[in-house]
This record gives sequence, C-alpha cells and structure tokens, in this order.
Amino acid sequence: MKTLSPRNIIPLVAMIFAALFLSACAVNPVSGERDFVLISEDQEIAMGAEGAQSVAATIGEVDDPALQQYVQTLGERLAVDSERPDLPWTFRVLDDPAPNAFAFPGGYIFITRGLMGLMGNEAELVSVLGHEIGHVTARHSVVMMSRAQAAQIGLGIGSMVSPELAQFSEALAGGLGLLFLSYSRDAERQADDLGFGYALDHGYDVREMVNVFAALQRAGDLAGNSPLPDWQSSHPEPAERIQRIENQLAALDQPLGQARIGSDEYMGHIDGMVYGVNPRQGYFDDQRFNHPEMAFRIDFPRDWKTQNMAQAVLAGSPDQDALIQLDLAQGSPEEAANQFFAQEGLTNSDRSQRSINGLEARMGRFQARTQNGEVSGRAAFISHGGQTFRLVAYTDSSLIRRHDPAFEATLTSFARLTDRQALNRQPDRISIERANQSMTLDTFNAQRPSVIDLNQLALINQLPDASARIAAGTSVKRIVSQQ
Repeated sequence: MKTLSPRNIIPLVAMIFAALFLSACAVNPVSGERDFVLISEDQEIAMGAEGAQSVAATIGEVDDPALQQYVQTLGERLAVDSERPDLPWTFRVLDDPAPNAFAFPGGYIFITRGLMGLMGNEAELVSVLGHEIGHVTARHSVVMMSRAQAAQIGLGIGSMVSPELAQFSEALAGGLGLLFLSYSRDAERQADDLGFGYALDHGYDVREMVNVFAALQRAGDLAGNSPLPDWQSSHPEPAERIQRIENQLAALDQPLGQARIGSDEYMGHIDGMVYGVNPRQGYFDDQRFNHPEMAFRIDFPRDWKTQNMAQAVLAGSPDQDALIQLDLAQGSPEEAANQFFAQEGLTNSDRSQRSINGLEARMGRFQARTQNGEVSGRAAFISHGGQTFRLVAYTDSSLIRRHDPAFEATLTSFARLTDRQALNRQPDRISIERANQSMTLDTFNAQRPSVIDLNQLALINQLPDASARIAAGTSVKRIVSQQ
C-alpha cells in the first residue's frame, strides 16, 4: 500500500471536496444559484422538528391558544406564498421575556413574548415573521451546516492520512461550531429583503419594519434572566439595517397610504400577556430560588450564575468549572437514586437516607469518567409534593474539595416554601388602554400608573421618551401588577 505524505494530502482532499461539491450542489429556491448542500430536505425538516421540540420543552410556549393561532395564521399566509410553500411551516410564541425571534431548518419559526410585548402592530409582527421565513426559504442554516459537515469531513481525512494532523483535528473541529454559529451579514441582509418583500406583497405597511429594529436597538434591559441570547447578541447592528430599509422605502414605487398596519387587532391579542419574568414558573430573589406553584425554595451559592428554564434550574460557578442542576426525577427518591447511581461508568460512595428540612431524601457522592476527564460530585433525591426533585452538583475531580462545601450547602437548603408573600407572587401583565385625550406619556402614567419605570414604558410604547405626546384614542400599553 502506498504511503501518503503531507505533500500529496492537499490534492487528495481537494479531489474529494470537488466530488462532494459536484454531487451536493442544489439550486437555491430564492436566488436560483447553486448552493453547496449536504442535507436533504427531509433531513432538514427532521432536524428542525427535533430542535423545535427541544426548544418548546426547554423554554416553554405561551399558554394562550388564541395568540398562538393568530401568529400561526399570519406566518402561514406569508409562507405559503414563499419560495418553499410545502414545508411544514410552524410558528410558535415562546414564554420568554427576552425580545427575540429565530428560525430552525424546515420551517419552524419562534418568536418570544418579550418581542411580542415590544412591538405595536401586526405589520411589525409580519415583518419579523417574514425575516425568519427568509432564513428558511434561502436555506441559510442548511448551507451553514453543510459547510460545517464538509469541514469536519476534511479534518477527518487529514487525521486518517497524516498522523501529524491528527493531534490538531479535534481542536479545529471544536471551533467549527463557533465559526458557523451566526448568520453572515449577507444572510441577514437577504432575510431582511425577503421579509420586506413578503410583507409588502401581502399588503402590509413596510414602513413599520423600521420601528422594530429601532425598538430592539434600545431593548437590552428587557432580556432579563433568559436562556435565549438577546437580539443584539444574535443579530447584526440594527442601525445599518434601519438605513437599508429606509433606502428601500425611498425607492419604493407604490403608495402605502392604504397598506395594513393592524394596531387594534394586534393589541387585542397581547392584552393581558405576561410581561417580564413569570414568578409562577419560579423566580430568583438574590440567590434564593422560589417556586410558588410547586411550593419549594432553594439557596444557590453566592455569585454563581443562575438560570431558570422550563425543565430545570441551573447554577454555574463564576469560573465556569462547576454546575448544579435541579430537575424532576421519575419514581420515589429511593428508586430515582438507585437508577442514577447504577449508571454505567459511574461509581458512588457515602450513600445515605436522611431528612432534609423535614423532607425524605436519598443522597450520595459519585465519580464518572468522561471524554474530558474525571468528574466528581454529589446527588440528592428529595420527596416533596408528591414528586421527586433531583439535585446533581459536579465539577472536575481535581476541584471537588474547592466546591464541595457549596454543593453540600445548596443540596441541604431545599425546603418547603411557606412564606405567604412568596407563595402568592403573581406576574405583571400588559394592559391595553386608550388615551381619552391628547397628552404626554408621563401625564398618562400619572393618571394610570404602570409598575415599570417611564423609560421602559416609553420603550414598549415605541416612544422616544416620557415627554412624547400620545394622540387621543391611541392604544397605550400599561404594565400592571396583580399583587
């Protein structure tokens, strides 16, 4: 067998990539040009469906069938007239306070209630849905994933034929996810253009698209404690996009005087929607996490970064070298503990049955070997309210002495929530009310106050500041407390 040297590796890889390129090129439905695609449409849909299911489980969807149907109907109207009408188009509103929207391959589009609360009319919503539809119709994510796969194939070939390259392949492959994580500026521009066109073709006032980006530019403080990135961390600078849209508007050769805005219908659908963090799903009071519905509390280590998600509560150490996770387990504490400690590759010690703040529990230590080394930690399984709560805390085995006291303190802090004020905590909600006469926002707020400050109130009403005037009859968003 002939031995390959580094000198003839490059021609070989080039030939393989040429073959891949010729066999994997497909016509882009939007541009008509050929794209390098290694993923079939069936695979694209399957990946999107799996990702969508994971997001719905992790983040959760807004429990409002009328709102969900409203967004689904608007999105479908645009999508069925797009370049890829036959995809299983699905549009969902996520129960998350961060203003954002994103698309998964295969036609799965998500928009957060944080962004719904920031927008003011149907035309704005349609422009956002159209932008995300554009990412799917132009196959932006599919092209990115295909490039990543091709790069990984190339690294694999290098490792097989050259031992000198093998030591670098893993490190290089690890960076590919970051390299192809975000859409390129050209992809974002194309999605903006497509969204603009879809909205225009359906009779919407595309001038409202500018308002979305202008509001998002000011909306950093609305992200809250969200597992999703805020808009500006996952999208390019809005100022450039606003300028491009304004240029398109200036060149537009059709009147927009009768174009649809849909303020009243839109406001009607978000009236009563939760604003900000929903405490009924659990909330942090400093490092204490309270869950009114499940009636428990737990204290996480000071200065650790915490995150409340639909199916778990997480806390990470400041140096990102230790993690504590709280979720639900199947069965009794004893059954859940036995199943956990019996996992292949995991060793355990110091297992015990005990009471934690009057609650039945099983606890133990564990060690496990992973691809990145050995980890050590503690696990607790606690009975409360007819359910078993699982607490798992772990770190690299070399760091267990440093983090073990924090692990112990957190696991043994789990207790019933008995404070009446915490148990009765309710979410703030959007209330849509009409101004009975022309007045400034601060005058309106003096008459019908909100529980948020004037700067945020101006932001969600898309006004420059609290001194801006509101015309008589205008629908105004208030944020009201149910306490």
